[in-house]
Amino acid sequence: MSRARSAARLAAVQALYQQDMEATPLAQLLHEFHMHRLGATIEDATYAEAEVDFFNDVVKGVDARRAEIDALISTNLAEGWAIDRLDRPLRQILRAGTYELLARPDIPTGSVISEYLDVAHAFYDRKEKGFVNGVLDAIAKVARA
Repeated sequence: MSRARSAARLAAVQALYQQDMEATPLAQLLHEFHMHRLGATIEDATYAEAEVDFFNDVVKGVDARRAEIDALISTNLAEGWAIDRLDRPLRQILRAGTYELLARPDIPTGSVISEYLDVAHAFYDRKEKGFVNGVLDAIAKVARA
């Protein structure tokens, strides 16, 4: 996968996290990321140039299909666990990955899972990566059956 697409996935998870935290309206959220985050330099850190159309697709897709995505994630969590008990970044990683598994058959299952394991690595250690792998793998069996 291209670095631009990997950067778009990470940015999408960050945007979804911001939306979850601040209830930022979708149009404003996309505009903020287009103007100030994608490919920008913030506090001496230069963000990789992101594939903007792909970023938009993931953020808009998760926003539009959130109920369906959350239901699919919920059915693949351990008994007694609810999606709102998950860490916010973890929830966004699973939402974005689930969206791709549902809506982007052009991207191989292994690539989707691998890419979101990389995103999870930016936030977490091995335990959470294993969790992301297990949940997305289970969702892939349903979404891509």
